[in-house]
Amino acid sequence: MNLLLFLHAFITLSLIGVILIQRSEGGGLGIGGGGGNSGSMFTARGASNLLTRITAVLATLFIGNCLLMTIITSSQVRNTASILDSSAPAAPANKS
Repeated sequence: MNLLLFLHAFITLSLIGVILIQRSEGGGLGIGGGGGNSGSMFTARGASNLLTRITAVLATLFIGNCLLMTIITSSQVRNTASILDSSAPAAPANKS
């Protein structure tokens, strides 16, 4: 379970980073805005498509990891004993 939590934190931070790098349409952060540099490795459109695909993959991994952790946790909770499952204590004896 600790490995899944570490993986979840890594996916979350990666997803936040990728979203913040994307070029914004309406004045958001848009840290990775596309300059007109023709010598860059990606064109503006290619970089945008790549970031969109990475975001989709990370979002899918995020949701899948959430579901997996939920399933594992619910099975662990079901297997643990509850106070309500134990038998009631015996009534105290009357001293009369």
